[in-house]
Amino acid sequence: MDALDLARWQFGIITVYHFIFVPITIGMSVLVASLQTAWVRTGKEHYLRATKFWGKLFLINFAMGVVTGIVQEFQFGMNWSDYSRFVGDIFGAPLAIEGLLAFFLESTFLGLWIFGWDRLPKRLHLATIWIAAIGTMLSAYFILAANSWMQHPVGYEINTETGRAELNSIGAVLTNSTTLVTFPHTITACFLTAGAVLLAVSAWHLRKRHQEDVFRPSLKLGAWVVLVAGVGVMITGDLQARIMTEQQPMKMAAAEALYETSEPASFSLFTIGSLDGREEVASVRIPGVLSFMATGSPSGTVEGINNLQQEYAEKYGPGDYVPYVPITYWSFRLMIGFGLLAMLVAAAALWAVRGGRTPTSRWLWYSAVATIFMPLLSNSFGWIFTEMGRQPWTVFGVFKTFESGSPSVSTAEAATSLIVLTLLYGVLAVVEVGLFLKYAGAGAPELPPPPDLEDADRPLAFAY
Repeated sequence: MDALDLARWQFGIITVYHFIFVPITIGMSVLVASLQTAWVRTGKEHYLRATKFWGKLFLINFAMGVVTGIVQEFQFGMNWSDYSRFVGDIFGAPLAIEGLLAFFLESTFLGLWIFGWDRLPKRLHLATIWIAAIGTMLSAYFILAANSWMQHPVGYEINTETGRAELNSIGAVLTNSTTLVTFPHTITACFLTAGAVLLAVSAWHLRKRHQEDVFRPSLKLGAWVVLVAGVGVMITGDLQARIMTEQQPMKMAAAEALYETSEPASFSLFTIGSLDGREEVASVRIPGVLSFMATGSPSGTVEGINNLQQEYAEKYGPGDYVPYVPITYWSFRLMIGFGLLAMLVAAAALWAVRGGRTPTSRWLWYSAVATIFMPLLSNSFGWIFTEMGRQPWTVFGVFKTFESGSPSVSTAEAATSLIVLTLLYGVLAVVEVGLFLKYAGAGAPELPPPPDLEDADRPLAFAY
């Protein structure tokens, strides 16, 4: 491996690791805010206990997401300096807005929420968690706007004197059609992930008949969120597939291992290709389904890999414009498969606990607990598909990956940073899992006696 290969591995490992925490944070911020809203409106104690329990897990995850996210941005200067030099004027704008506006919004009001229990009026305290939740979604929007520009560059021009891409319309970048379909798809995936966390942890407690007044409603809430969000993911994913077919047809062709242009195009249930992914050996296909996914019409035309390779070579110059098909093909299917599996388990759990029942099937409980991993795997394979399917470009049609690295970084330096960061993230994983299991296993807190609100001199105390 050379320095570029190692830089790609490092970026992939850190990105996938960081994105484990992001969807949980975004989804759980809204669910915790919703539980607190239910407590403020009804005054029922179990809603308050649920808010504090899930809020603690949310905060653990938020802290780990912040730590891993900071390293994420430093990579652009470490291993991808030529990329940063070329696109920094554009790519940096939404990231700067995210840091200065959205992140400070969520972190400030999250601090008020943590330390504001029993000090702020109920409704004002409730507003702080809702504002923090809105901040997390704004953060997601601006980051997705930056990534979407890499998928579909708009609002820029190339300065021929400096050889850099320069921003000429921030509005075009923030309203990129790719962003407008990617954001709802990502947010619904975040809710699916958070719902799975509620479902899995609640199932673990209910199997032991522990605190049923808190965890039975939490399990139902989580399962319903998984189902509703799952439907949202499918609808928004369909819209995203059509935009992707228009903007990056090679990615869609690789996702389906479609080598020749077809009208109509069939959906591959299973395809066996050559080891290099260059040709199909055998496949099982459903006629017309891919045409409907890609174009909205069962008889629509979908371009194939070989035809697009020839077209791109004529447009962009000689070169290999085909992503590695086996990874693109299987990551696309695993993304869909794990999401559907989570929905199936959620539906089974809802049916099993209907009417106050407590199921006795060990397999159901084990499946429900395992649901926590399904959306995480789905999200990870989704990002792998999105980024690997864009290759050989970092900015589609504009800037290639082999042009993007840091020329001054040696192979030894890239290997050192890869090893150190991977080991560091492994330690952080142990810390995260340990804290999560400790506090998830402890159950919902018992409420203390009402505090003495007349003692104005008592110091601020962490709410948990």
